[in-house]
Amino acid sequence: MGQRTTNATELGLDIRPMTGYTGAEIFGVDLTKPIEAEVAAEIRAALLQWKVVFFRDQFIDRDQHLALARAFGDPLPGHPTFPPSFPDYPEILLLDNQQGTANVKEKKGASGPRIESRWHTDVKFIEAPPMGSILRAVVVPPYGGDTQWSNLAMAYSYLSPEIKVFIDGLHAVNHNALPIDRGEMPGEIAKAFMSKPLRAVHPVVRVHPETGEKVIFVEPNFTDYIVELSRRESNYILAMLYEHLQRQEFTVRFRWEPGSIAFWDNRATAHIVPTDIPKGMHRCHERITIAGDIPVDPAGNKSYVLEPDV
Repeated sequence: MGQRTTNATELGLDIRPMTGYTGAEIFGVDLTKPIEAEVAAEIRAALLQWKVVFFRDQFIDRDQHLALARAFGDPLPGHPTFPPSFPDYPEILLLDNQQGTANVKEKKGASGPRIESRWHTDVKFIEAPPMGSILRAVVVPPYGGDTQWSNLAMAYSYLSPEIKVFIDGLHAVNHNALPIDRGEMPGEIAKAFMSKPLRAVHPVVRVHPETGEKVIFVEPNFTDYIVELSRRESNYILAMLYEHLQRQEFTVRFRWEPGSIAFWDNRATAHIVPTDIPKGMHRCHERITIAGDIPVDPAGNKSYVLEPDV
């Protein structure tokens, strides 16, 4: 077997790409200790290049999780509509397949509806979606539960020139809806998620504020429709883009282990939650999102919020 390619930085970080375009593991840093600005800058550079970076064997607590996030920006409240998961840590969102999300549980005797797992970008339905998300593994099942990410800047680059010109000027409504399977009624988690209607109009193609790359900024979970098109036309164009962003060459799949941490650029990725966790197995993660900027389209137009219908 050949040696795995690594990229040693000036400060000694060992950056190991995982696929041709997306994802890299970073070794040589101890996240239980304060991160120096120079080290944070090298991690950010790797994040901008690979869109999602991973750390192994980092057994950090909630305070250290917050310190890690603060090295890259300002942590946001855990979620815009869920109640706080932890009173002492309002920035941390619990994602637990046994306790529920943010400790919101289904009523006794109810299993809740099946919520479809779709590719999505975190908290896409506010004016300034998070810059990034940092997810740490707390409990990992012995198998199953991998997460996948797609590089939406690379996905845009693979489009034909004619499609790029067409979608560069389009904008889409994004809302906090959860796709419920088989027409079932929303359960307690879905009700809490959708307790306050939130809608924002974002460019179909946003310009990344740090790299200048053009990025596909629609995904099948929170994107509703394209403003400039009829609903029928919108459905076809969005379906094409959704199929495109899932192409294997843009994606990376991460196998979680105890002590694993994922940090992704929410401005340039979509990810999908696993559905292959065997019944009875426990999977628990905690997430912090970092404040982002208002998206801008190639012509310089900014995203905006839609007021609730009255």
